[in-house]
Amino acid sequence: MNKGPLDGFRVLDLSRVLSGPAATMLLADQGADVIKVEPPEGDITRGMGTAEGNVTAFFLNINRGKRDVCVNLKTEEGRDIVRRIATTADVLVQNFRPGVMEKLGLGYEDIRETNGKIIYVSISGFGKHGPYAQKRVYDPVIQALSGMTDIQADHEERIPRMMRTVIPDKTTALTTAQAITAALLGRERTGEGQHIELNMLDATVAFMWPEGMMRLTVVGDEPDGTIGQIAQDLVFKTTDGFITVASMSNDQWAGACRALNKTEWINDPRFATTAARFENIRVRLEGTAEIIATESSVYWLEKFESEGVPCAPVLSRLEMLDHEQILVNDTIQTYEHPVFGKVRQPRPAARMRGMPEQPQPLAPSLGEHNGEVLREIGFSVEEIARLQENGDIAEG
Repeated sequence: MNKGPLDGFRVLDLSRVLSGPAATMLLADQGADVIKVEPPEGDITRGMGTAEGNVTAFFLNINRGKRDVCVNLKTEEGRDIVRRIATTADVLVQNFRPGVMEKLGLGYEDIRETNGKIIYVSISGFGKHGPYAQKRVYDPVIQALSGMTDIQADHEERIPRMMRTVIPDKTTALTTAQAITAALLGRERTGEGQHIELNMLDATVAFMWPEGMMRLTVVGDEPDGTIGQIAQDLVFKTTDGFITVASMSNDQWAGACRALNKTEWINDPRFATTAARFENIRVRLEGTAEIIATESSVYWLEKFESEGVPCAPVLSRLEMLDHEQILVNDTIQTYEHPVFGKVRQPRPAARMRGMPEQPQPLAPSLGEHNGEVLREIGFSVEEIARLQENGDIAEG
């Protein structure tokens, strides 16, 4: 049975909420043995979303395919369990605030003493230095600080707006997973482990930079950032719904003009070049919206497609599930879950030889694998029972 390209690598996941757990789930999808460590009260995401017992839809969506141990890090015995698991691990991931793991005796230098090849990953909100280093952080805080809310600002009133999905957390997760696989490749070549430090603020700014910050790229030539900013979402109302259409190149713009029956716009000085269309984006989009509002979605999609202009219907989340391209790609797969019944999960986006087509859809219950994992690292049945009795681990 194919288990994926990361089969044989063990990841000790001490992270909580979203950025770390989502990163390690990607590694689990690719075959890694991910051992999630939770406190007695469980990860906060066990209380978010549709719930059955101590598993929620949110928890399932970022913790599938992992094994779970419930350890009390407030006791020395609990911390010793983590150290012993770490001696068998290739990767350790944690997203406590800077300094917390060191106070627990579980920092990089502590773990490296017994496992010199460990890839130790520290995720933080802002980094370990500076005025925000010790602040609590959630996704909206990073959106606010990074400039993302400014990009989303209402054009008329310039009111900053949040993205309605947690972009910084998930961007950090993707950055983390890529850094881990790069570090594992480096270790294969050098035999040496290392400490990876990354923070949500840096990951988010880097994510937005290519186009969101291009007017800040040349130092000393920072114009008003609102000039040329998208005047409205690229969503156009038709007589029976909504579509999106975007033209970047001169050829695509000419095609859009023909589809809109506005050929005079092709050579209009306001729109004749990419730069001019960028500077005059508001009037261009408003004019386009006015025309598109006169006909149906199917009418316009056929017109734009015939001219080679990128376009699509704007779907609801429910409609997306049944779209032909989603079905052909097998993007969303369904499984029988022992707690929820039938559930949906997206298949891993990256397909590669030797990797299962379907992820392991189960998310562990709190402490489900306590006995299994502890026996693997040398604890006897009697010792496990004593640890449970003393409150160092929770019953699984």
